[in-house]
Amino acid sequence: MCGIAGLYNFGASARDERDAVTAMRDAMSHRGPDDAGLWASADNRVVLAHRRLSIVDLSAAGHQPMSNEDGSVWITFNGEIYNHADLRPGLESKGHKFRSRTDTEAIVHQYEETAEDCLASLDGMFSVGIWDAARDRLMLARDRMGKKPLYYTVIGGRLLFASEIKGLLAHPDVRRDIDPEGLNLYLTFGNVPAPHTLFLGIKKLPAAHRLICDRLGHIRIQRYWSAVPETPWPSHVSEGEAVAHVRELLSAAVKKRLMADVPVGCFLSGGVDSSANVALMSRLIDRPLQTYSVGFEGFGAKENFHDLPYAQLVAKQFGCDHHELSITADECRDYLPELVYQQDEPIGDPACLPMHFLCRQARRDGVIVVLVGEGSDEVFGGYGDMAHILNVASRQWDRIRRLPRFVRAGLHEASRLLKQPAGRTDVLRRARDDQPLYWGLDVVFWDSEKRNLLTRDAWTRLGEHRRSQAGDMLGGIYGELLARQPSADLLQQMSVVEMANRLPELLLMRVDKLSMAHSIEARAPFLDSALASYGLSLPRALKVNGNKTKYVLKQALRGVLPDQVLDRPKQGFRVPLPEWLRGPLASWAKSQIFESPLAERGFFNHQYVNELWRRHLAGVQDHSFDLWCLVNLGAWYSHWIEGRKAA
Repeated sequence: MCGIAGLYNFGASARDERDAVTAMRDAMSHRGPDDAGLWASADNRVVLAHRRLSIVDLSAAGHQPMSNEDGSVWITFNGEIYNHADLRPGLESKGHKFRSRTDTEAIVHQYEETAEDCLASLDGMFSVGIWDAARDRLMLARDRMGKKPLYYTVIGGRLLFASEIKGLLAHPDVRRDIDPEGLNLYLTFGNVPAPHTLFLGIKKLPAAHRLICDRLGHIRIQRYWSAVPETPWPSHVSEGEAVAHVRELLSAAVKKRLMADVPVGCFLSGGVDSSANVALMSRLIDRPLQTYSVGFEGFGAKENFHDLPYAQLVAKQFGCDHHELSITADECRDYLPELVYQQDEPIGDPACLPMHFLCRQARRDGVIVVLVGEGSDEVFGGYGDMAHILNVASRQWDRIRRLPRFVRAGLHEASRLLKQPAGRTDVLRRARDDQPLYWGLDVVFWDSEKRNLLTRDAWTRLGEHRRSQAGDMLGGIYGELLARQPSADLLQQMSVVEMANRLPELLLMRVDKLSMAHSIEARAPFLDSALASYGLSLPRALKVNGNKTKYVLKQALRGVLPDQVLDRPKQGFRVPLPEWLRGPLASWAKSQIFESPLAERGFFNHQYVNELWRRHLAGVQDHSFDLWCLVNLGAWYSHWIEGRKAA
């Protein structure tokens, strides 16, 4: 796991930019503390850079950037390719010579054989830059599920790329400004969907996409893989067949993710997913597994924070070397400036806070690789909100959608005038505008709320007076899905929406940024592409059975995990944010919004935000998620755009 950066000068006068790219690389030294490399072409048009976190083949033979035998192909690579040893014999039989045991070298030779189609052969997580001198072009790519981020910008006849935005910002020609469309989307989703970012002119490569830039500066971005095939998903799969195959695929996914020449541990929440990782890992290693759990000072079972007893149960059953952390509101407040820097752009998920403390402790203990449970809920229907939509909301939605459009419009207007809850009003707006019901699990501000949140000038600048940008984005996701799978059931549709946006750009971005900030590699077995594709293809009844979520997965784990873990209500990676924002963090958090430079620029309607605070403090309604997203946004703007420290 590493940090990559580079530059391709396709249209400007050639100049030596090794120092600039070195600065880009070293802005991400946390991603690779073990080694640093730089390569520049003889004509100064291409510079590739690399920071190395040594995981496989710790020797100097793994130094990057790395080339093929004759130096016509150069690579800078971030990630792990789990099947690299399987690729090697076939490549050697074709005459390729290996100088290391690294997965990086397998990619180079596979590219020689199949060019950009080499991505289809790679099983793993990655972001990669490959310079092809013979074709005079640069290829960038991001892995299938979006576990590893990759950012780029085009400026002055040059394409620049890096694993983190701070790498791009280290180049002297890259300016800092806010992107209105990125801001608009962040206010909807609490993250910025690809290909957008919050920085004007900086883009992120979407998951499962490659970018090819040729010598004329023509940029072609293509999807190279999809979890949604064009062959129809089965309408029926027997429970026995599904259970057996899920168990087989998950076991294989965990096994391949133990590939490392450094210590491997696991984050253990006590839920089904992390517990499954622990159980399956423990079968495959010959020492006590190091596991890590987190709690919050002053919060326990009485306050419905009851994860730790389940984590203790699992750790004891599987003989783990278990570590528990207890963190406070003050520690989280003091950490925020560091979080703003580590994230690059705000990730409106308060679970970033415990993730930081877990990663920091694991690294202090010498653990370099950890397995995490992300992805299971998206693939197997693990969220209670999904079950509610399937069992209740979808029926109500169908009744509304059958009404004539003028009636739907009238209902929406009446709801708005009567000041009904924002979620209810926006359901009617979506029905009026023929937009889909499901937008995602963590919508922060619906379009109707943003009209009140933003000043009139900001509303105009963000373009919301013209169209719903979030609605357009989601329309593209649904359109692509239904073109491939017109019979996709509602749960499959919801899962695809999550896998297209919230999963890669919030949950996996959180995992990548916080783990790499502490020079740790995090691996997610549930997002093995074969397992995720199979889980997505299964019919709804195998995943959400009444109010039982993740049904097929839990059945696959019967006998592997204790029943009390499998049958417990879903807890989630909770943070006591509602209580903190009514207590020890209230005045501080409010200052991050109302006293930030972003507030001074006149983006937000202070009266509306004040009302959110009032209702939250009074316990009328939990607005902690909305407010936390605004706190993150204000702190981000202060640090990255204005250059002020978030105090």
